[in-house]
Order: sequence, then C-alpha cells, then structure tokens
Amino acid sequence: MKTRAAVVWNRQKEWSVEEIELDPPRDGEVLVRLGGSGLCHSDEHVVTGDLPWPLPMIGGHEGAGTVEEVGPGVVGLAPGDRVIFSFLPVCGRCSACARGMSNLCELGMYLGEGTQISDHTARHHARGQDLGLMCLLGTFAEHTVVSQANCIKIEDDLSLDVACLLGCGVITGYGAVVYTGEARAGDIVAVVGVGGIGINAVQGAVAAGAEHVVAVDPVAFKREKALEFGATHAVETNEEATALLAELTRGRMAQVCVNTMGVGSGDQIGASLGMVGKRGRVVVTNLHQATETQVSMSALDLTLFEKQVRGSLFGSSNPRADIPRMLELHRTGKLELEKLRTHTYGLDEVNTGYDDMRNGRSLRGVISF
Repeated sequence: MKTRAAVVWNRQKEWSVEEIELDPPRDGEVLVRLGGSGLCHSDEHVVTGDLPWPLPMIGGHEGAGTVEEVGPGVVGLAPGDRVIFSFLPVCGRCSACARGMSNLCELGMYLGEGTQISDHTARHHARGQDLGLMCLLGTFAEHTVVSQANCIKIEDDLSLDVACLLGCGVITGYGAVVYTGEARAGDIVAVVGVGGIGINAVQGAVAAGAEHVVAVDPVAFKREKALEFGATHAVETNEEATALLAELTRGRMAQVCVNTMGVGSGDQIGASLGMVGKRGRVVVTNLHQATETQVSMSALDLTLFEKQVRGSLFGSSNPRADIPRMLELHRTGKLELEKLRTHTYGLDEVNTGYDDMRNGRSLRGVISF
C-alpha cells in the first residue's frame, strides 16, 4: 500500500514528508493507522547525529493508533483495536523481562537497526530504498507496520493524539523520579530541564509526595509550566537551584535530582551531584552524544556521602503494566495528559513542530492524524 511519512535522508537536514510504499505485516506484526505521534527530542538526536543510527529513517517513536491488519502468529490483537506503542519492545520471556526489567528486554538490542525484529528486513520503502524506523516504530507516518512486542492494547476513552504521550515522555519522566530515583513522601526533588520528559518528572515528584520540587530551566515559559504542573519552585540556572536547595533544606540538599534536558553533558552530572545530599540519587534519563566519554564530578563525594548516579531508560518501567497504570491515574485525575500537548500539528508541519521545540515554545508538540 501507499502512505505518507516524514523521512530524514541526511544529517542536519529537515524531515521530508513524502509518499512511501508499505508492505503488509508478516509473522508477529501488525499494520497500524496512526492517530497521534509526539515530537520527542530523541528523534532530533538522529537528525543531529547524537544518535548515529543509519539513514534514511522514518521518524517518530511516541505514538498511538488503530490496528488495521494483523500478520500470522499475532496474539491478543485484532483489527479495530487501539494501541499505544511502547518504544521499547517487550517479549515477556527473556531474562530481563522475567526479572521485572522489561524496559531492558533483550529485543532492545535491535533498537538502532530500524528493521523489523522478526526477520531484520524492511517493510517501508521510498525512492527505491529501504527505510529504517525510529525505535522500530516510525510513528511520523499515516500508517506503519510494527512488531506486536511494541503494542499495548488500550480502551477507547482517550483521543489517540493524547494517548500517544504515554509511549515515551510521560512514563520516562514519571518513572525516572518514582522508579529509578525512588522518591518518597517528604523528599526534596530537583528536575533539570523542563521539556516533554522533565514536565512529567515534575508530575512524578508531586505524585510521590515530595515536599519541594525545584525545576531548573533557562526558558521562562517552561518554568511557568513547571509551576502549573506542581513544582514548588522554578529557577533559571544550576547555581540558583543549588543555593535554593541549600536554603530550603538547611544544607542537607535534595534526595533526588533528575537530568532531563534535551542534550546531556558530562558537566551537568557534576552540577546535579552538587544538588543532592547524603545518599542522594542523580538520575540520568536524557540522551548524551554518543561520542561523549568524559564526566566532570567529585568522585570523593560518591564515597564520603554515598551519592549515586543512576541511568534510567523509559523510567525503569514495565511498559505492559505501567502504560495501563498511567491511564488509570489519568482517569482518576492524578496524572495530567491533555495539558502536556502544547501544540498540535499536521504531518506536513513536522519541521515547524521541531522548530518550536528547539526555541522553547512547547512542552510536547503532537502530530494529529
């Protein structure tokens, strides 16, 4: 079949929205008509080369849609079912899945290849070439073919251009605080960077019962949004945040600091370690350049104060359990989703959406199909 998609052909170039050829689903795969896709900074990392994954590639990994066709061997999904994509596949059988770490499922080893998990070939084609898929999904498209391992079936009580946000940003930010950071009631939490992930780290800290939530971002619009979503304080710089935390805690500092800025830096890890106190946890959930190998921090603090640096992928979540759980939190008014979507775009406006993101004009832009 023919459909339309946003493709990046070369680094540092805009997305090209064009007609593509899409093969039918094969064993264990489903054809999905997209309803919504979030514009996440991770897709920008492919464009800039921070993620040096092979091109050409259809962008998008935060999506939701309706199943139109299922391939042989698909279990639990049928045409007409609505699904949210987990950008990390979950097999449910590997060692990581069996130990409750399905965000680290062994199928994730294929994430950067862009081809289908089942046979490592492509279903998407254009200009006589095979097209890769961002995180095996390619949600910047009217239709896509994906593995059933990436599909979480949902009810029909939420519009797909809102539900899509649960495919990455919401659980990544929320989980970074609650699961990876292990924030508890009465803790002090700092969030460095208030974008699509950071704003949900704020929501996670509020849900955990944090006494103070300090948001750090140079953009005034984002600081204002952080306060709307429950942050108790919002400041512009690391230096302001460190001084404020010292004042709020009489020098004991935060229990958790989550790094969620668009592009991570080794220097920021050191600055964030300065915001936490004894046995404080710095959670790194944002992406760094693949070539970055240097981190600036006090190693002595790691020993003398038992400070910790923890990596967090998809918020250390279990997608098949946590995506439905987040939907329930939303239904009961304990998690905000609609207000996260600050701008809505058509597929042809994908480059406008990323321009708004780069210039700090949105928390999360969404393509609505």
